[in-house]
Amino acid sequence: MNRDKRQAIFERLRAANPQPTTELEYRTPFELLVAVILSAQATDRSVNKATRPLFAVANTPEAILALGEVGLRQYIRTIGLFNSKAKNIIATCQALVDEHDGQVPAQRKALEALPGVGRKTANVVLNTAFDQPTMAVDTHIFRVANRTGIARGKTVRAVEERLLRLLPREFLKDAHHWLILHGRYVCVARKPRCGACPIYDLCEFKDKTRYADEDADTAGG
Repeated sequence: MNRDKRQAIFERLRAANPQPTTELEYRTPFELLVAVILSAQATDRSVNKATRPLFAVANTPEAILALGEVGLRQYIRTIGLFNSKAKNIIATCQALVDEHDGQVPAQRKALEALPGVGRKTANVVLNTAFDQPTMAVDTHIFRVANRTGIARGKTVRAVEERLLRLLPREFLKDAHHWLILHGRYVCVARKPRCGACPIYDLCEFKDKTRYADEDADTAGG
């Protein structure tokens, strides 16, 4: 895919959604960090359902430490892997208190040193909480980047690096959210909704015509 196509794709995504953001509910960098840790192998909807009551009683590292691991588990038990996530969140809260005065750091190295925080989680926090032009490649972005031809790569890291290198800089801050939302609601895994795609004519997916025709058949009853 050439630069002009990428430019046109993100111009359209921006026009459709000028201020994209995460679907995780949060008010502070710390709330976002906890929500992202919980979101691994879980839906944003399930995370929001758990964090609403949690954050109402504990939305700082100190407050969650006061709950303790057992108390925290009661709020997040509906989320997959809640035992290990509770352990990591408690350990992260302790590290934030001990090493960062209870504040979420805005540096990758410091974030990735926190328990349960890998590169993808750090990228989400740096981008969404601190407006840094990072690219958190999840399953949606990996699929969309490869399927459309925007940035093909065999690994998550390869796709991340290609996106950062190839995307016009004006789109980098918001591209993460546009691509996730596009993959979540339009360019879905099994049956992409090509007939409803705003970048259909720019996409290089070889089977897009077939899926567009299927969309038309479904719409027609």
